[in-house]
Amino acid sequence: MNSAEAAKRAAKEIPSLPLDADGPVFREPWEAHAFAMAVALHERGLFTWPEWAAALADEIKHAQAHGDADAGDTYYRHWLAALEKLVAAKSVTTEETLHRYRDAWDHAADRTPHGKPIELRPDDFA
Repeated sequence: MNSAEAAKRAAKEIPSLPLDADGPVFREPWEAHAFAMAVALHERGLFTWPEWAAALADEIKHAQAHGDADAGDTYYRHWLAALEKLVAAKSVTTEETLHRYRDAWDHAADRTPHGKPIELRPDDFA
């Protein structure tokens, strides 16, 4: 199955996915990247779409229970959190590594002027 077919299947299997007539809708580039990572990991057999949908639903329920107003603007934050938890649960990576990279990206973003591409450098991990 190619990526376009996988994206269409994901759109059918995940009822909460924001869509328009052309497919998934993203407000920011990172949302499309998070979506693409999930599709790629599914294509590699890391999880099934029902397994993914359950992980995403759990993450959304958890966020709502902790005050998320669920106005739609946090959907892909939940998507990314569910993806991180799933890859850690499947031993693809560890929570520690995820936190290390998250902190490095935050550092890189803080030093990057607005409008410029964010580049991760070794000193971002210091």
